[in-house]
Amino acid sequence: MLDTKEPGFRENVDLMFRRAVAHLDLPPGLAEKIQICNSTYTVRFGVRLGGKIETFVGYRSVHSEHMEPVKGGIRYAIEVNQNEVEALAALMTYKCALVETPFGGAKGGLCIDPRKYEEHELEKITRRFAYELAKRDLINPAQNVPAPDMGTSEREMAWIADQYARMNTTDINARACVTGKPLNAGGIKGRVEATGRGVQYALQEFFRHPEDVAKTGLTGDLAGKRIIVQGLGNVGYHAAKFLREEDDALIIGIIERDGALINDKGMDPDAVRNWIVQTGGVKGFEGAEYVENGATILEAECDILIPAALEGVININNASRIRAPLIIEAANGPITASADEVLREKEIIIIPDLYANAGGVTVSYFEWVKNLSHIRFGRMQRRNEEAHALTLVRELERLSADKNLGWELSPNFKRRYLQGADELQLVRSGLDDTMRTAYQSISEEWHRRPDVKDLRTAAFIVAIERVAASYRAKGL
Repeated sequence: MLDTKEPGFRENVDLMFRRAVAHLDLPPGLAEKIQICNSTYTVRFGVRLGGKIETFVGYRSVHSEHMEPVKGGIRYAIEVNQNEVEALAALMTYKCALVETPFGGAKGGLCIDPRKYEEHELEKITRRFAYELAKRDLINPAQNVPAPDMGTSEREMAWIADQYARMNTTDINARACVTGKPLNAGGIKGRVEATGRGVQYALQEFFRHPEDVAKTGLTGDLAGKRIIVQGLGNVGYHAAKFLREEDDALIIGIIERDGALINDKGMDPDAVRNWIVQTGGVKGFEGAEYVENGATILEAECDILIPAALEGVININNASRIRAPLIIEAANGPITASADEVLREKEIIIIPDLYANAGGVTVSYFEWVKNLSHIRFGRMQRRNEEAHALTLVRELERLSADKNLGWELSPNFKRRYLQGADELQLVRSGLDDTMRTAYQSISEEWHRRPDVKDLRTAAFIVAIERVAASYRAKGL
């Protein structure tokens, strides 16, 4: 159980912010301006369900408007509260600045257990929530753009987009009011996988820096690395799937609500997820040892630990027992500030959430741009690229035949070379470039400043300096 003396999520974010600001020379008052949450709107609304009116409480918090629109997901969870929403909005500000997406930070939440409602009831609730926010410009393609979060998905985003369009019938950019939509509602390929894919790209880039990898005591690349994933939701599942299938990593541990699975030879995330869908949990899955107290597996020996679900799962009570030399925060705030101190003293390297978790907002940015441009990525240039490639291949083959050189291009090479990039490939390329560039800026800061001892502080410094530069440009 979490120590009651440990700071809450919002206090954790503020503590980490202040730790980074101590390394900077900002004008008086600017640090406070960056840190504080600009505004939080609380809405209470009623929806008639089953013959009676139920009242719901929701939030939309805007942390920083140094750039607009502001960006941040909407989560559905019974424990949603103002402090949590404001902390997540702050993280969004720093996350967007770090990966250079031109958004301020925001977040939303609705106090609801979505599992207790039928789909048609959730639609009524979501549409009313969207109405309450949209009529105050807290949903608007130019001012405030939500996205999915815990408890929501592309289904809810489609309802929100449609509700906004109904309220703004002449807004040609109405679809850009929210991201994370289904493809047939203006979404973009690669959005569902984006956060998990971003975790993979973050790890790939980390392992391209031998001097950073050396600090963990690990060697080589991701092949054969033993990984434990906490939470096999959207983020954890995609991260585990891609790391196993494309990087040859071993997923030796999977932690879920009802316990954990452990298998030193590795597991198939697809098989485990299918079992969870069928049974509601991991218990009874064949091919792995079941551990009822799943939290203990966070402390198991492995090479990489990926907390990908809840806040505060690594805290002052278990931090001293964590044995993974490398942790990548796929969730928001999975390590408390107190635990962070303990882990740094143990010289465990942490790839922080404001970087590792940024794949979602990066691809959301691509979707927003797509909606504003009203054209699918790749539509204009894909066949032109293929035609140019085909011209080159044919010329090489002609030269070979004319000169009797005997050149022969392999069928696999020709197939790959002659294929122009479609939307999914372009999205993955853009995300890969974003994650590489962002990590390089963090690593450079880490090595440039002798007083900066960890990647989290380095990431906050990069983000804060960029937000500060935006405020200075505004004349503040």
